[in-house]
Amino acid sequence: MPERYRAPVPEQAPPRLRNALSAVLLALACLLVPFGALASWAAHGLTDTGRYVRTMAPLAADPDVQRAVADAVGDGIMREAGHELDTGSLRGAVGPFVHDAARSFTRTEAFRAAWDAANEALHAAVVDALRDDGAHAAAVTVDLAPVVARVKRQLADDHVSFAHRIPVTHARVPVLPAGDVDRLRRGYDVLDTAAFWLPLTAAVLAVAGIAVAAYRRRAVTALGLGTALGGGLLVLAVAIGRRLTLADLPDALQRPAAGAVYDALTTTLRTVSWLLFVLGLTVALGSWLTGRCLAARRRGRGSAAPAADPPPEPTRARA
Repeated sequence: MPERYRAPVPEQAPPRLRNALSAVLLALACLLVPFGALASWAAHGLTDTGRYVRTMAPLAADPDVQRAVADAVGDGIMREAGHELDTGSLRGAVGPFVHDAARSFTRTEAFRAAWDAANEALHAAVVDALRDDGAHAAAVTVDLAPVVARVKRQLADDHVSFAHRIPVTHARVPVLPAGDVDRLRRGYDVLDTAAFWLPLTAAVLAVAGIAVAAYRRRAVTALGLGTALGGGLLVLAVAIGRRLTLADLPDALQRPAAGAVYDALTTTLRTVSWLLFVLGLTVALGSWLTGRCLAARRRGRGSAAPAADPPPEPTRARA
């Protein structure tokens, strides 16, 4: 067929350019994966009140948490009762009984119920404040009067003197100042948006990077390795965040309890991080092994193919 009658063949980009573009897209996708997982955990995992209460419920039986709560409740009762009780020996005699009663209370079923109720009320108040679009944010407070009333009742049941003189006031204990609520609300809005767009953008970039690549199997292998690397870095970030969080606490005695709370809250994030790590390695290894098997099969077919017959020699014309 003459050259001018042939259909034009569309020109393709050089493999080097396609691989470079694919590498950029896959690198961006792998970079967004851990950030998307972190944003989704913060925006959805921490803002579900029911899930939060179920996560914190086992901590009611943790000895470090029980000790921290008992000390806080005992100190709060003595601070509130300071104006009612006489100073001196009377106050010094009542203090150990108050703290012992608070520690005993943390080992009862009533404490577990109060723990769940307090966490539910606290979490609901914080989430409502973060989701409130009002012009002025109010401070988040919690009323500890029910807990004080339970401890006072236990002191009275144990026939502790002057237990009836402990006041049960509905004092609102501040948890988050109004300024912190404003900053957290802006951060929550950013996380809520990022939790939707970052995973979606990462998926689109990954598909585009594989589609553009000149060698797609290699692109899949690179994507798996990048995902595993992102998951490993996220595991490392959670561990570093724990150390920094505990190091910033002024009271070293409260660090075991804070560590237990941190571990409980980040359980889902650590699980997702390890899943990303294992899944990425599995995809990379599967893609690499598939490529090796296909290459070995092609080499086997090439060696088993019969040799082509030599062309016949031209016959000579007789004289």
